[in-house]
Amino acid sequence: MNEDSDSNDETPAPVARPPKSEQEPASSELVEIAPNIVRMQLPIDMPGLGHVNCYILEDDRGLALVDPGLPDETSFRTLSDRLASFGASVQNVHTVIVTHSHPDHFGGYRHIANATDDVALITHESFRDRMKMDEMRENLDFDSLEPSTMTIEELREAFKRSTPWGKQFSPPDMALERFQRHGRESFASFRLPEPTQRVSDGTVIELAGREWVSVHTPGHTADHLCLYDPGEKVMLSGDHVLPSITPHIGGITPQQDPLAEFFNSLDRMHEFNDVELVLPAHGKLFSDLPGRADDIKEHHVERLDAIREIADEIGEADVNSYMQRLFRERSWGEMAESETYAHLEHLRIMGDAVAGESAGLRTYAPA
Repeated sequence: MNEDSDSNDETPAPVARPPKSEQEPASSELVEIAPNIVRMQLPIDMPGLGHVNCYILEDDRGLALVDPGLPDETSFRTLSDRLASFGASVQNVHTVIVTHSHPDHFGGYRHIANATDDVALITHESFRDRMKMDEMRENLDFDSLEPSTMTIEELREAFKRSTPWGKQFSPPDMALERFQRHGRESFASFRLPEPTQRVSDGTVIELAGREWVSVHTPGHTADHLCLYDPGEKVMLSGDHVLPSITPHIGGITPQQDPLAEFFNSLDRMHEFNDVELVLPAHGKLFSDLPGRADDIKEHHVERLDAIREIADEIGEADVNSYMQRLFRERSWGEMAESETYAHLEHLRIMGDAVAGESAGLRTYAPA
């Protein structure tokens, strides 16, 4: 997410800006954007996003789909309708490629696999199950929960967990309401599937009648995967490089310093300066891959500088205090705290901040 500063003066409120292309609702139009590549958009309702771009790669075996949307029925019905307007069906899908382990990218695979006899799932080799039910059971008496008779407040209390910076969080009300209605199955639908092919950086994959090179780009997630087509000079960029917003870099991750990994992955985009067309997972297509990667990196560098200035002003403080200075109030919450934590940890590892603890909360101060 890309956040700007709010002004506290008494001037009239500015005219609302048009939504960024990543925030626009899903279009019903199918667009052929390169030979044997068609973009369709699937609806999602997530912070700062209005759709996911699902790409159809057509070859003599049928179809491959990149990032088939959320695991809910509405998204899958839309996907099926879009394929029908293309003159195909889910049964024509032989491969699904998932760029990373977020539900708006992997979720539709389970429906596709249930509707077809044999469909391959390709991910990066570090693709991981972040929502395993056995992990949930380790943290609470899962089998004793009776969601249909529990209030949202009771469920929120049951699902509370500690963050690395000492705060207590629980799933958002939307997820808890889903659990109330559908029980354990609602969480099972968000479990990551088991890939049939895990690729490493540089693996060559044949899809849409051409060869693609897998590019591991950790940062937004540890398992993020892009696909590069050197023949047509096309890059499927997933959430790694988006056209007008910056991907969320969170601190709840197995990565020690996800921001440093993200910087390295952004710098790598200069290796692909011949790319003429970038196909992001959200928003409009664009062309200047290295330039956009540099813009995103600069945004985070400016955020690090802002945190240094905040630290000089407030001294030792917890993550929430830094978050409230760094983000506008409308963005306060777990995602903003997680991203603030990731930036503070990056500064600590660089030697620009020191960590401490106060009242059970992790604190940071200038080094």
